[in-house]
Amino acid sequence: MSLALSSLLFVWQQSRATPNPRLVAIGLAVLLTAVAWLIFALVRRVFKDSREAHGKTTDASPRIENSAAFMTASMQGVIRKLREQEKELERLHRVEKERAEHTERLSEEVTRNMPAGLLMVNAQGIIASANPAAEQVLGVRGLGYRRYSEVLGESCELTQLVAQCLSQGKIFRREQVDHKIPSGETRRLGVTISPVRRGEEKVSGAICLLSDLTELAALQEQMELKKNLAALGELSAGIAHEFKNALATISGYAQMIRSESSDGEISDHAERILEQTRNITHVVTEFLKFARPLVISDEPVELQPLIERALDEISTAASGVSIHAEGDFGIVAGDEGLLRQVILNLARNGAEACEGRTDGRVVVRGEIAPGGETPSQRITVQDNGVGISADAMPNLFHPFFTTKARGTGLGLAVVQKIILQHGGLIEARNHPSGGAVFIVTLPARRAQPSEAVELRKDAIPI
Repeated sequence: MSLALSSLLFVWQQSRATPNPRLVAIGLAVLLTAVAWLIFALVRRVFKDSREAHGKTTDASPRIENSAAFMTASMQGVIRKLREQEKELERLHRVEKERAEHTERLSEEVTRNMPAGLLMVNAQGIIASANPAAEQVLGVRGLGYRRYSEVLGESCELTQLVAQCLSQGKIFRREQVDHKIPSGETRRLGVTISPVRRGEEKVSGAICLLSDLTELAALQEQMELKKNLAALGELSAGIAHEFKNALATISGYAQMIRSESSDGEISDHAERILEQTRNITHVVTEFLKFARPLVISDEPVELQPLIERALDEISTAASGVSIHAEGDFGIVAGDEGLLRQVILNLARNGAEACEGRTDGRVVVRGEIAPGGETPSQRITVQDNGVGISADAMPNLFHPFFTTKARGTGLGLAVVQKIILQHGGLIEARNHPSGGAVFIVTLPARRAQPSEAVELRKDAIPI
């Protein structure tokens, strides 16, 4: 650099002394060369200082002097981070989707397997969802996407409750309604209905929970009846006994009057007294059977011959009515005489209900229902008479309730007591095709180990 300055100075001095054009041109060339060398030296020093300052770092990113490379690297870094975030979002979305699917499957399983019936009704009155328990309770298959009023019935009490919930947003908790299913059976249902809302919006649907309380209601009625029977028996057994003593005295005096009087009118009056005495004695005897505790023996009773003998006895008295038995009848444990009384009362009531019909029919049907360790014997007595009225159905087994002109109202009450004492159950209903149906369920008797061994020995050919 000093050499270039010395040359430049020499040329300038010569040009002042002798202004020669060639020397001026040479001087300018030398000057430009010196300036170029000076610029080159300065740039080189700057690069050298920059390398020494950044020599210890190993950053592979491009320097800021190369703007295109810097922008490209920056864009690649942003793209790389976006891809990483995209993968994380995909992972989170997959996890959330799996969680939602798991929740949906769990909800479907809970709804499908819950013992209570569930109905989801939208604002338009369409059943959006229903589980199998609801179909079983209502006795209808395929409830989905049908109008609830069509399925339940326009005049049904349950329909009215759902309509009030949809229109007014009312909540019904633990209501009990009687609902008639398509087969004709009336069931007692426990109902809880609540509206579906989103915040303060209008009602967008209704949730209806259904439970079949028919058996529970029947059991409660039986327990209440047992309590009433126990109290009634304790109170009236002594009174009935005194009644029988008084009736025996009246009957004795009436017989004496009839035998000693020569007046025909007095004899007729005495005969009427005796007739009324016999009727009252029959009522008191039936009442004593109903009131006093029953002593049930635990002997094996073959139902097939017992029912055949009872039906033969009724057939001779009920002319014009076809009475027959069908199905399977096994062996139960109990009192043969009391069970015979049950069949006689039920079959006789069925025959009396068919009086006046040319095609009167009473069918006693047997069925052995498997139940694991406790199978049961079911006996159904069905007639095609006038059936049971709605007013008489709740009081059918109550003492002294009768729809007959000369009935005592104790026949069915005694029948129910006998069945309950045998550990069974009796229920009454109307058949859809007409007539009444009485269903008796008794625990079937299992063969003893010794009997089972004998049966196996008999079954093995020798």
